[in-house]
Parts: sequence; structure tokens; C-alpha cells
Amino acid sequence: MADPNEMTFLQHLEELRWRIIKAFIAILVFATAAFVFKNIVFDVLIFAPKNADFITYRFFCRMSEILGLDDSLCLTSSFELQNITMSGQFTSHILVSVVLGFIISFPYVFYQLWAFIMPGLSGSEKATARGAVVATSFLFLAGVLFGYFLISPLSVQFLGGYQVSDQVENIIALNSFITTVTMTTLSGGLVFQLPVVIYFLAKLGLVTPESLKKYRKHAIVGVLILSAIITPPDVTSQILVTLPLLVLYEVSIHIARFVVRKNRREELTS
Repeated sequence: MADPNEMTFLQHLEELRWRIIKAFIAILVFATAAFVFKNIVFDVLIFAPKNADFITYRFFCRMSEILGLDDSLCLTSSFELQNITMSGQFTSHILVSVVLGFIISFPYVFYQLWAFIMPGLSGSEKATARGAVVATSFLFLAGVLFGYFLISPLSVQFLGGYQVSDQVENIIALNSFITTVTMTTLSGGLVFQLPVVIYFLAKLGLVTPESLKKYRKHAIVGVLILSAIITPPDVTSQILVTLPLLVLYEVSIHIARFVVRKNRREELTS
């Protein structure tokens, strides 16, 4: 006999549509707020990594003094920004607002995804799902902060201060600077979702802790390649990005082990 509470395929599609609409509205609301308060967004947040007094640069300079390295770790290169297209400032304003709107609303957007999936889960899986929303949001926030305070300033300093000759002055296009800061920040949040991805793959039986250990060397190579892509081409930046990614990979192995053991217990008790 059919369950009267069971939804039809069209009802599932309708619910999914409303979940997507709610997520989109949340992004739109925060993006609009970011668009309105452009002075704070740009002068305080976006343009901060190009200033010599940015907290990351002051930290590295302080560490240089503590380690007795004089000013070898101090990052002081500076450059000017310019807009070279008619719609450049407006499109940059829109891009930053949308990215910031997505970052701020991410926990709610992810919750809408879970709220659509949860009715099809068992009781124990629902309890795990609630924790997954918190864990995913925390990892995303950690990745965004990592991208903004480490990857972004290192990229800005290296690329903005690099010169092939003293005869060439660096005057950076606004949209190029905006893309570098926003995409490195957002990519940090997405890359930090590795443990969540591994959790789902292990839940589906696509990966095991043994397979993750077996391909650890391949993963290290992949992490190095990824670090080279999202950071400027210098060894220090790649090491700073590689270390947390390797830690996340090791954490993912333990997560996969936990999921596999839990699945086995559920199979034995069923």
C-alpha cells in the first residue's frame, strides 16, 4: 500500500524549486546589502590586501623580527589600481556583491539543500545530517578566512610586485585585482570542503580508508598541483597552502574510516 505521506516526482520537483528560490533570495538579499555598503566592502575588505598595513603583512614582518631574519619576510610591494573599461567599476561592483552574498548566505543555502534531502534519510542519518550542516559551514568559513588572509595577500603581493624590468611599472587593472581577491577567497572555502566530499563518497561506498591510504602519494601530487594553481609561483606560498590541504586529506581518511565502521554496524544490526 502506498504511503499517503510519500511525495510524487512532481511534488519533489516543486519542493526543489522552492528550495532553490529561497537560496537565491538569501544570496540576493546579502548581495544587495553588499552592493549598498560599497564603501565598507571595497575600502575595508577588498582593497585591504594591497595596503602595506594589512594584518597578514604585519604578522609576517613581526615573525621575521622574532626569528632574527631582519625584514626578509616583510611584504611591502605596492601598486596602483586603474579602471580601463567603461563598465569596469560597475561590473566589479556586481561581481564582488554576488560573491560576498554567496559567502555570507552559504550556511542557509546549504541548509536548503539538506532540507530537501533529509526526508529521504533514516533517523540516524538525519541526526548526522544536522551536524553536517554545521561542519560544512564551519569548514567553508575556515576556508574563506584562509583564502582571504593568506592565499589572497600572497597572490596580490607576488603578482602585483613582480617585474620583468624596472622600465615597466605595475598599474593593475581593477577587474584583474578584484578577480584575484574574490576567486582566491572563494576557492579557499570550496577546497576546504574536502572532508565533506569524502564523507559522502564513503557513504556511497565509492572510497574507503584503505583506498585513500593507497593513493596518498597521488593525492600529495594533486595537492601540490592545486596549490600551484591557486597560489603565486613561489615555494613559500605553495607550502603554506599545501600543509592545511594535506591535514584535511588525513582528516578525510579518519572520516572515511568512521563512515565505513558505522555502515558495517548498521548492516550487522539490520
